[in-house]
Amino acid sequence: MFSLFPTDILMLQVGFNNPELRFNRLFRIPRLFEFFDRTETRTNYPNIFRISNLVLYILVIIHWNACIFFAISKTIGFGTDTWVYPNISHPEYGRLVRKYIYCLYWSTLTLTTIGETPPPVKDVEYLFVVCDFLIGVLIFATIVGNVGAMISNMNASRAEFQAKIDSIKQYMQFRKVSKELEARVIKWFDYLWTNKKTCDEREVLKNLPDKLRAEIAINVHLDTLKKVRIFQDCEAGLLIELVLKLQPQVFSPGDYICKKGDIGREMYIIKEGKLAVVADDGITQFVVLSDGAYFGEISILGIKGSKAGNRRTANIRSVGYSDLFALSKDDLMEALTEYPDAKKALEEKGKAILMKDNLIDEAIANAGADPKDLEEKIVRLDSNLDVIQTKFARMMAEYTSSQCKIKQRISNMEARVKSLREEDLSEVVEVKKDK
Repeated sequence: MFSLFPTDILMLQVGFNNPELRFNRLFRIPRLFEFFDRTETRTNYPNIFRISNLVLYILVIIHWNACIFFAISKTIGFGTDTWVYPNISHPEYGRLVRKYIYCLYWSTLTLTTIGETPPPVKDVEYLFVVCDFLIGVLIFATIVGNVGAMISNMNASRAEFQAKIDSIKQYMQFRKVSKELEARVIKWFDYLWTNKKTCDEREVLKNLPDKLRAEIAINVHLDTLKKVRIFQDCEAGLLIELVLKLQPQVFSPGDYICKKGDIGREMYIIKEGKLAVVADDGITQFVVLSDGAYFGEISILGIKGSKAGNRRTANIRSVGYSDLFALSKDDLMEALTEYPDAKKALEEKGKAILMKDNLIDEAIANAGADPKDLEEKIVRLDSNLDVIQTKFARMMAEYTSSQCKIKQRISNMEARVKSLREEDLSEVVEVKKDK
């Protein structure tokens, strides 16, 4: 509010050559700094904004120093010596543009410690130039430090990525890995960097609260998960749980995602790329899967009566570079423990798919519960109980610790009150003795 006072109206009385009357405008500086802080947080180009900020600070300091130089010259007298601003009675130096440009030029040369300006003559001029040189050294150090830090921040991700590549190269050379495999590894890293897939999603999002992390995962992966037919009618809560457990994976050309007979521990959803279902010879292609396709969902459900069991029934390899989302069996089962109805519905869908392809033994599928399943449930319950007991013990320890701290504080307060009462009583006794 103080900065809004129209103090410049006084210029009508004292003259327009007194800009110091507008000094109250500088009380807006905290709002400017607040704007800079918020903008740096919100902008998508923080390094460019920081550099622009730094340049702005330097220009403002040079401008203010030029104004002070002109004010000192005015106080001493224009043209009275070689150091101050020349006599303004001269037509060339009396123009406003020349006044400002000359002072700005002098300020720039002085603060950048370049010199090449007329030497000072009077004591005041010497002091001012010394202060300017000191400020210039600080400005130069700040510029070098800030620019170096900005460049480091801009190249931090590249330097970290390059360090990983270098360490893997050293390991492969030490272990005498074949040149062909070494080239494949390097090309894989190059693909990750070119397509900006170098960051670990969990590492990037770990500082966010669970709510925001879930919303980002839903925004990025939910549509992909809904393409899997056995998950299309699932509860929204289960889909959110599964979305948080999807793991991105990148495969190189020729990599096998799974082979026939392998134990199926995870299912895959194709985000980008092409996968080929090939024969045992690895050449003959039966079908090509593209974006949005999925496979392996039946093997991780562990449906009873499945003729294939939890084994893979086909060879699948990557045609080029492919980005997949993987959902492990353990993550699926962990999520389904809270949604028993959804688990039952998924198993029914899986059975229907297997029956359609004649890949299920109905007699086994309709039999009672498998004792192994009951054992697995008991083991899972035991592990959950252990976790709960551990959490309860930790809570009890924290409660006991807080109780001890509160008791200690109460004891300290009682001792303090007691001492104050004794002091008051002693003062009363002394007053009575004096009377």
